[in-house]
Amino acid sequence: MDKAKVIIVGASHGGHESAIELLDKYDNVDVTIYEMGDFVSFMSCGMQLYLEDQVTDVNDVRNFRPEDITSKGGNIFNNHQVTAIDVDQKQVTVKDLKEGTEEQVAYDKLILSSGVTPKNLPVPGTDLENVYLMRGYDWATKIKAALTDDSIKNVAVVGSGYIGIEAAEVFAKKGKHVTLFDFIDRPLGNYLNYEMTEIIDKTLTDNGVQVEMSQSITAFKGDGKVASVETKKGSYPADLVIQAAGVQPNTEWLKGVVDLTDRGFINVDGYLRTNVPDIFAVGDAILPLSIPAGKPSPIALATTARREAQYVVNHIFEKKPTQIFKGVVGSSALHVFDEHFASTGVNEFTAERSNVEIVNSHYVDHIRPAYVPESEGNVRVDVDITFDPHTHIVLGGAVLSTCDLTAQGNVLALAVEHRLTLEDLAEADFFFQPGYDRQWSLINLAAQHAALPPVKVTL
Repeated sequence: MDKAKVIIVGASHGGHESAIELLDKYDNVDVTIYEMGDFVSFMSCGMQLYLEDQVTDVNDVRNFRPEDITSKGGNIFNNHQVTAIDVDQKQVTVKDLKEGTEEQVAYDKLILSSGVTPKNLPVPGTDLENVYLMRGYDWATKIKAALTDDSIKNVAVVGSGYIGIEAAEVFAKKGKHVTLFDFIDRPLGNYLNYEMTEIIDKTLTDNGVQVEMSQSITAFKGDGKVASVETKKGSYPADLVIQAAGVQPNTEWLKGVVDLTDRGFINVDGYLRTNVPDIFAVGDAILPLSIPAGKPSPIALATTARREAQYVVNHIFEKKPTQIFKGVVGSSALHVFDEHFASTGVNEFTAERSNVEIVNSHYVDHIRPAYVPESEGNVRVDVDITFDPHTHIVLGGAVLSTCDLTAQGNVLALAVEHRLTLEDLAEADFFFQPGYDRQWSLINLAAQHAALPPVKVTL
């Protein structure tokens, strides 16, 4: 029996997971990954660890090595770009970027994991020397060199999402003067609710980062090399600029082949199929179903891509899929100097974007009983629970503290996925041990705080 030929475009999380799952699950598959990059496959979410010398080697900061695929009988080609798809002949055009040659390769099933690319700001000066992006192996090594470059004293970071916050922290720790810009009004404002972003803002400022929110960048200026960042409010010195102002789907080459949204995301149905038979899509270039929002949403996370890939592989050879993709919650975590947070589901920003009605409850307490002093680790913790005001179903939440309580984010994520209510969380039977927690768990207390106050009953 001939092997089913599966081609995967892109070697990041979705592509890697697809290949491994295919090779482990099926005997009669011929699996090939085409990756246009040179390095297979850099894990950009591990860049801060690399920049802070907390990894074994830069070449180890990767999702997998090519031999992880070839040892299982698969094929992987780096520096090979899929440039076109002939849907009638069921073949792709592949360009060898080093040799400049092209070939047509047939497929039975095609999985698109083309991902996203970082965006240059649409302003003059992005071509100046020392204007960097922060994604991928090549940029990581350039940024690493800049950390110890004494000529770089002023660093401007544009974008206060996860990547921008990581860049700001890394350079501030190296003694550089860092200015953090964004057009929104508070750092991490797309990821956390107001009370928590206030804490993040103060933490950044206390650690020497100049926080410049509600800023519109107009240009980068310099004579060959960047020297300043220009905004509508003024000019700021910059020997290095890190652009972390968002990404765009790497789908321009797919126009006219598969259906795309007006923002360039690949349209998929509930089974992660494109409009073209036998072509599936996973990863950051699609809009997966958000369980809390109840509709497709941008959730660009490694965990999301891997769940999508696993689902596709489990159903890829079914003529009629037996199970719809259930969707994802969208959970993530980060530290900002001494503050640690984890968030899940929707927040005030994403709920408004998705037109989802919510109420958010913010709860502040200490992590252990009152008789334990702060000097012994009984520190403050902030907990957000976001819920449907009519049903009390939990739709999101976050936890933030100088103590690493990010695992509590997984509790909230599970609550969102299984549509638990405030009352479910308020009464959940969690452990108590004063070395770790309160008599009522923090999640219990936060849920009790969020629920309507009890009404006294007259007997």
